[in-house]
Amino acid sequence: MSERKVLTKYYPPDFDPSLVGRSRQPKQTGPKVQTVRLMAPFSLRCSTCGEYMYKGRKFNARKETPADERYLNIQIYRFYIRCTRCSAEIVFRTDPKNQDYAVEKGAKRNTEPWRRGLEGELEETDEQRLDRIEREMADENGEIAQAEERNAMAELEQKTADAKREMAVADALDEIRSRNARLERAQREGGVDLESVLGGRGLSEEEERRRREEEEDAEAARKAFEFARLQQKLEDAPAEEEVLGLPGIPGAAAANGEGSSGSSSSAGVGPSSASSTAATATASNPASASATDMPPPSFKRQVKKKKDHSALLGIKKKQPLV
Repeated sequence: MSERKVLTKYYPPDFDPSLVGRSRQPKQTGPKVQTVRLMAPFSLRCSTCGEYMYKGRKFNARKETPADERYLNIQIYRFYIRCTRCSAEIVFRTDPKNQDYAVEKGAKRNTEPWRRGLEGELEETDEQRLDRIEREMADENGEIAQAEERNAMAELEQKTADAKREMAVADALDEIRSRNARLERAQREGGVDLESVLGGRGLSEEEERRRREEEEDAEAARKAFEFARLQQKLEDAPAEEEVLGLPGIPGAAAANGEGSSGSSSSAGVGPSSASSTAATATASNPASASATDMPPPSFKRQVKKKKDHSALLGIKKKQPLV
């Protein structure tokens, strides 16, 4: 088996190099053509048989370089491939203007949603592009100006509405103050009851009835509280008489009877007899005397002395040096 890559070649003994002449052919005219291996740059459909060819399908293509086709001094290349089903020729070229490819013959490019609306822009000239850019910039500036104007008008309308609301509130407050001042002045000068004037104005029958019921309930509650207060006073009166030794206690009544029986004999004694009688009553009833001599109760807070637990814990307290 011979080697695939060899460094020397075999020349037969009868080889004559002079017989091998250089073939001079005329230079190729027209565009330069090369055979290349490429992949389809986009999905396409054959217009002859309807075969679909997806993007990335590999083909043996002829690459043509036309000398007179350039865009801003960028060379345009043309490729020739054949359909995989019917072998019909398909031609497409580069499009440096849009940084894409364009089909020229034999097939139709599949619909691509992100490219919708670009077909008309492919034929757009430089002047048309400049006009479109200027028009878009003018539209943007106009929209910005309109938005600023709308914002300014909205702020002005808001300020106007706030000012009107504040003026209406101020007028209402002034009217209320003037009415109150007028009613107070009328009350001072003519002695008119302000509550009666305001109560009888603008009240319906239901409100008037409710107001009367509330007044009756308030009056009934006041009478009930007064009656309870009077009952409390009547219950506390006998206790005070018992403490002070006033008539009303049986012992005091007896003492009073004895005093009334002996009043005829001691009618001319005078104040000394009254003082002796009070001393006798105090000696006969020492409990009442001690009750009257008791100090009033004190509600002062009593601070409890803290217990010393140091001895229980085994802690020895140091004796003070002073």
